[in-house]
Amino acid sequence: MIGTKQTRLSPKLMRNIRERTIEFVLFLAALSSVATTLAIVAILVYESILFFQQVSLWKFLTDSQWTPLFDDKHYGIWPLVSGTLVTTVVALLVAVPLGTIIAIYLSEFAPPLVREVVKPALELLAGIPTVVYGYFALLFVTPLLQVILPELPGFNMLSAGLVIGIMIIPYVSSLSEDAMRAVPADLREGSYATGATRLQTALQVVLPASISGISAAYILGISRAVGETMIVAIAAGGQPNLTLNPMEPAATMTAYIVAVSLGDLPHGTLEYETIFAVGLTLVLMTLVFNIIGHFLAKRYREIY
Repeated sequence: MIGTKQTRLSPKLMRNIRERTIEFVLFLAALSSVATTLAIVAILVYESILFFQQVSLWKFLTDSQWTPLFDDKHYGIWPLVSGTLVTTVVALLVAVPLGTIIAIYLSEFAPPLVREVVKPALELLAGIPTVVYGYFALLFVTPLLQVILPELPGFNMLSAGLVIGIMIIPYVSSLSEDAMRAVPADLREGSYATGATRLQTALQVVLPASISGISAAYILGISRAVGETMIVAIAAGGQPNLTLNPMEPAATMTAYIVAVSLGDLPHGTLEYETIFAVGLTLVLMTLVFNIIGHFLAKRYREIY
């Protein structure tokens, strides 16, 4: 009897061991991502403290020039911030309307066969290397814009922002379309029952009901545009310039980090430490955008 009981308990015991092992492996996987993020932030903060021990935070936030590699050194972050924000705004002016229109079409108007073909094809844009986008902006978009704007320089934020916008369209359209398709069919049917057209239903019922997911898609697009590197490094010029004119060359925070990281600056110098201060600023900007997206999603989330 005892042997029979132990035999019956063995499969249950083994199943519990397997489940506990799987849970532990999954916990380690989740912990690794959190630990990696914390390690990145810790390194940025530590290295940035070394930078701010030599450069005051006041000068960093108020100086209008960024020339840490020149003889006349200035450490004002605003030229890099302005370049980052201008290219991001230009990109959003392209990606938000086009991505939303595409999402509405795929969710409410496209036949199933068209959706199955168009959506994966559209998402292929996200898989193209960004260096290809960069040379596309420099060698195709900029000459095309110069036909319309003859005074446009060869390096400018306008072409870089336009191509970044094209690049992030799949992020905006795919997530927005998923959010729209998650809206219950009862809302659509109720709208049709009142005599509304498909367009009216899409714009006045489905779009407001899915605004939580759509806002999250917009925030993801913003974060992706802010963090873009190769396109702006190739097409925007790489010159720190405090301007809001997209037709001028400028440098973004990511482009500066790449330029200095690939240079010959010795580790531990003040010039080298600037990349960590810039990186920390970039992380804080992205964090602010994600916090805003979280509160928007929470504020407008619909529960059905």
